Amino acid sequence: MTTEKPLGSVIQGSLTKGLEVRLHPDVSVEEMRVGKFLVVRGKRSHFFCLLIDVSLGTSSARIIANPPHPDDDFLQAILAGNSTYGTIELSPMLMLSREFSEEEELIRVATQQNVGARSSRPPNSPQNNGKSAIASFQPQTNSPEIELLPVKTIPVHFSQVYEASERDFRIIFGWEDDPTRRNFAIGKPLDMDVPICLDLDRFVERSNGVFGKSGTGKSFLTRLLLSGIIKKKAAVNLIFDMHSEYGWEAVSEGKQFNTVKGLRQLFPGQVEVYTLDPESTRRRGIKDAQELYLSYSQIEVEDIMLVQRELNLSEASIDNANILRSEFGKDWITQLLSMTNEEIQLFCDERRGHKGSIMSLQRKLLRMDNLKYMRPNCPFNYVDKILQSLDAGKNVVVEFGSQSDMLSYMLVTNMITRRIHHAYVRKSENFLASKNPVDRPTQLVITIEEAHRFLDPAIVRSTIFGTIAREMRKYFVTLLIVDQRPSGIDAEVMSQVGTRITALLNDDKDIDAIFTGVSGGQSLRSVLSKLDSKQQALVLGHAVPMPVVVRTRPYDQTFYQEIGETDWTEMSDEKVLKAAALAKDDLGF
Repeated sequence: MTTEKPLGSVIQGSLTKGLEVRLHPDVSVEEMRVGKFLVVRGKRSHFFCLLIDVSLGTSSARIIANPPHPDDDFLQAILAGNSTYGTIELSPMLMLSREFSEEEELIRVATQQNVGARSSRPPNSPQNNGKSAIASFQPQTNSPEIELLPVKTIPVHFSQVYEASERDFRIIFGWEDDPTRRNFAIGKPLDMDVPICLDLDRFVERSNGVFGKSGTGKSFLTRLLLSGIIKKKAAVNLIFDMHSEYGWEAVSEGKQFNTVKGLRQLFPGQVEVYTLDPESTRRRGIKDAQELYLSYSQIEVEDIMLVQRELNLSEASIDNANILRSEFGKDWITQLLSMTNEEIQLFCDERRGHKGSIMSLQRKLLRMDNLKYMRPNCPFNYVDKILQSLDAGKNVVVEFGSQSDMLSYMLVTNMITRRIHHAYVRKSENFLASKNPVDRPTQLVITIEEAHRFLDPAIVRSTIFGTIAREMRKYFVTLLIVDQRPSGIDAEVMSQVGTRITALLNDDKDIDAIFTGVSGGQSLRSVLSKLDSKQQALVLGHAVPMPVVVRTRPYDQTFYQEIGETDWTEMSDEKVLKAAALAKDDLGF
């Protein structure tokens, strides 16, 4: 039995093309939105579906040829429901392996009716025993095992379609305070007030992506995800912060100037900031950021290959760089920059190099003298210092400040990542040899922006990022790639991306790239293209049981209270205004 109102009946469909549902006369087609989560209750199974299309139908072509007058409400009412009707298309995503009995249905309805009363009680009241009301949505322990299965069949004709209940969402996506899993609420459904959770353990074990065109809130989404990983201690993070948005604070979008808190403010004891531009970092109020310098001896030919386009280098110059590296070892750049024309000529005569290409390489590498963070020699290895922070369980943000041009971002990110990855390979091999849990490396998530620059098909096989993306969690290192042009990322790499959180995209090539390697992805194209430009995203992949459209969780004062270490309600207005003034001065407002 059920007291819920059905929305429509399944009239036809197939396993590959989805289900067609005719709406009941009292259900307006305008209430149906693409991306809505619905449940089809068949004879033996429940099918959890995503609404992918909405259409209008008529029973006779004469109605289309001679429609009623817009002011003729009486005739329109007569035709509505029987002669004119709405239809929706559903794509089944999961099925429930058992049928609800009448007794279970009564329990479910009673639970829904009483949840308001339960949630109004204090969290530690005797009735709740210290548990929140969302625990009431856990499956009944004395009921049959609830097993979610991939869809391998379809419901019978005239099966009824219902709005997904809160309990349906809980069955599929769980609840955030589940003690047995690291769940994190990323948002809520479009038309319900119930959290949609990611399984962070599954999220960090593969490389993931945050996609969307410019202005859709990718940075806010990324901050949400990183905050969840830090809060739940699912992994440590290494974040290459190109525009200084993740470390201390960032400017929110909108007409009024406003700032949002970065990870260092939310988790002061768990996040460390390294900066390539100490002056910029100090101007923005970060007093304890650690300076970061790199030396020419740390640059490999692979790093130069990655920035080949930024330095405008030819293939011949790269070939001669390999010759120089073989001759001078790790000091090859220092030697090259100090060589005279005569010494270059002598080197070419002895080592069969090309003088023109080497001289061109020398001129273009001189650009590095203008980089604030680059030194001929460093007093100690700053990359090892970052690795020590990660080993200690600290999350590291590398800020670029004024050094945020693409040359610096790609060069520094590649240099640091390559060395960190090599260290993790050694740790993983030691762990596999010893089998001692103490030797197990802490899972590492590396966040990069403008990811298509690192994962372009032309260079991806020669960069460390392509290697990490293909390895999945083999060496306990994965990527979180943030990009607005997923079509620029190598197709093989995209097929390995575990979870994709995608805001609005308009370009057909970018939309196609999102569904690379996704079974049934074509049915979700319309869902993705119809998202709002703000605070909506399609989540699909390894960390969620089925694709779902969410209103993303607001990154605001409420979120700070729920996620961070600091009680922001005690922060004085004077401190808030001072922090905002520092940010305004730094940004030139």
